[in-house]
Amino acid sequence: MNTKITAKDFFLQLGAIVTFYASTIALVTLLFEVINTAYPKVADAYSYFSPSISLQVATLIVAFPLFIFLSWLMQKSYVADPSLRSAPIRIWLSYITLFVAGAVVVGDLVTVIYMFLDGQELTAGFLLKVLALLLIAGGVFLYYLREIRNVISSGERQIWRVVALLVIAGSIILGFSVIGSPASQRQLRYDTQRVSDLQNIQWQIVNYYQQKEILPNTLENLEDPLSGFVAPTDPQTRESYVYKKTGNLSFELCATFNKPTNASRSSAPYPMMYPKGGIDENWEHTSGAQCFPRTIDPDLYPPRMK
Repeated sequence: MNTKITAKDFFLQLGAIVTFYASTIALVTLLFEVINTAYPKVADAYSYFSPSISLQVATLIVAFPLFIFLSWLMQKSYVADPSLRSAPIRIWLSYITLFVAGAVVVGDLVTVIYMFLDGQELTAGFLLKVLALLLIAGGVFLYYLREIRNVISSGERQIWRVVALLVIAGSIILGFSVIGSPASQRQLRYDTQRVSDLQNIQWQIVNYYQQKEILPNTLENLEDPLSGFVAPTDPQTRESYVYKKTGNLSFELCATFNKPTNASRSSAPYPMMYPKGGIDENWEHTSGAQCFPRTIDPDLYPPRMK
């Protein structure tokens, strides 16, 4: 029996599968970010920048309810026309999802076994990622296996929805508790921008010294209409940063920060944007006003030939 598929049926199926994949990927990414923050790798422990889960949370808030709504519309259409359950697009999309979920589960297990046999360290963070991926992919595989067989009752379907909603809500709450609330993230972004501004100003001061063989008296001396440089201001308060000339080759740059540098990530300088050497690039700070003393090494930053 040939099943006639209308444009409405096609886009319902396509919309449901797209929102489902978007929700699943966002959930996995969210959990991975939480695990990375709670159990950072040694190589990542020296990164100041805080991870963001805004995109993942926004995707879950929009995509998952939309998936539930589209699924509800599809179930209504199946009740009105049971032959739609045998529609080729539904069968294909379900089997593709089943295949992907099964491949993820198998790949997950293979990775764990390989790392164990290879003698590599199975860290807590890695094992938690494996467990999260295994549970999510396993749940997807089980759900679509029963969906393809058409053995899911309306009551069981409701249970799946409630469990998925609880998992997503719990993951979002866990994410904000580990990484920080939106307000906290906003404050960290302001602090990150402050450090970037100070790095920029520092390099302009070095360049000024190399051009004129003296340090500027004020930040206004750095302004250049040709290059378009204007000394940046604090992104939150819009006030000017503090610059103090403390010697012929030394100066201080000051700013007021919302939060201290994360102690677990503060034992190394910020990622470099400018040449190393001759200038201390340690930007660790406490909350509140913080000044960074700097001294230019003329051997490393010699004045340019005129």
